[in-house]
Amino acid sequence: MPQPIALVTRSPAEEEAGWLAALRRAMPGERIETLSALSAAERAEVEIAIVANPDPAALRALPKLVWIQSLWAGVERLVADLTELDRPIVRLVDPQMSHTMAEAVLAWTYYLFRDMPAYARQQRARQWNPLAYKRAEETTVGLVGLGALGTAAAGRLREAGFTVAGWSRTAKMLDGVACFSGEEGLDALLSRANILVCLVPLTAETRGLIHAGRLARLPEGASLINFARGPVVVTQDLVASLDAGHLDHAVLDVFDQEPLPADSPLWAHPGITILPHISAPTDHVTASRIVAGNIARYREDGTLPQAVDRDRGY
Repeated sequence: MPQPIALVTRSPAEEEAGWLAALRRAMPGERIETLSALSAAERAEVEIAIVANPDPAALRALPKLVWIQSLWAGVERLVADLTELDRPIVRLVDPQMSHTMAEAVLAWTYYLFRDMPAYARQQRARQWNPLAYKRAEETTVGLVGLGALGTAAAGRLREAGFTVAGWSRTAKMLDGVACFSGEEGLDALLSRANILVCLVPLTAETRGLIHAGRLARLPEGASLINFARGPVVVTQDLVASLDAGHLDHAVLDVFDQEPLPADSPLWAHPGITILPHISAPTDHVTASRIVAGNIARYREDGTLPQAVDRDRGY
């Protein structure tokens, strides 16, 4: 049997056990163990670490480590934590995650499009007030990020009849989607987006991307969905825009600090719907199969999967 593979996480015991079971089912010919289950001698032989929010010190203690397979699509924290460990980091690219995210984008777009926040407010005020219906094609959904997640979301939104526009760092073309890129392109997207959906990875360039000036470019009464990372949107600027009545509502699944502290004023804000980072959870089964494929190719001929570009952060 080849060298053991170390599963390195700081997840709750139940979650870690679930990953261990799924990975073992996907790779019956491999020995996969949590780091604590490996002896010092076995740790010295580990070439591959499968990780989810690992302790950086644990990885630095693996002298023969060749590469790191993340169980998450977002790797910004991993890249930041491992600046002193020069090993390839492979992010999880799972088509199931794109499907799940597209599903969530469509669901919460409908939530805003069909005025659910307004009806919730009316219910609390005991008001019976039907609002005027608008057609989906009269609503433009702007996607900030046209990677795998954004592309899948654009397809689902188009199928539902929405007018769809998207922005990416570099120019892209998608059928039926008005695509923009660059600084001027972002301004053009914002100016037409009735619902803005953030799906970009967190990098040095996207941190604080949606700030007061850019929120002001959205049409009055627009709404925002952040399914990217908390710091992509400047929280205080978002709250100020909501308080001023420029934006109508925000659906937030990600935050600067997670879990969101119980004393955060965001919980009670009438213009914010809070979700506990559930827009696109990783599927243990499909993710384990993808990891298994990456490891099988490495075992066969030493081929490393495509690694994260540390300068870009993804």
